[in-house]
Amino acid sequence: MSTDHSLSEVVDNLVYEPVQVHDYGIDLTVSAIYEVDGPGRLDFGGDELEDAELDPIETERRSADDEYGWWNLEGGRYVLQHNEFLVGTDERLLVQPRNELLARGGSHPSVIVTSHLPLLPLSVPEGGLKLKENARVSTLLRSDTAGRPS
Repeated sequence: MSTDHSLSEVVDNLVYEPVQVHDYGIDLTVSAIYEVDGPGRLDFGGDELEDAELDPIETERRSADDEYGWWNLEGGRYVLQHNEFLVGTDERLLVQPRNELLARGGSHPSVIVTSHLPLLPLSVPEGGLKLKENARVSTLLRSDTAGRPS
């Protein structure tokens, strides 16, 4: 696909486009957090490749009126899934953590993606992190615009 299209044309399932879409990229939101419950396997040839066992972490609502819940994460490693997904592209795109996540001690790797958004490891600081459902945690950029503010 040509790179002259709008980046929003290749992202589906946006939570709220007016807030997520910027001139330089698109904020991605969290849809699920998992704990790794059992080891995955990775070998040289791929014949013994096996997914890790992932256990979804439930959210907690602060009050009965709340529409969305919170993940109350202790320090450690988790797996993050985004709400959004890519459609109709093989363009090289970059996913990076938002400054707001980094400033609270959380992080995930910056990765180059093409046809899909992968599950990402999420690091949470020793003091923990509270994430609300649909929080904007990542930014999707064209790989040639890396380093712009998120």
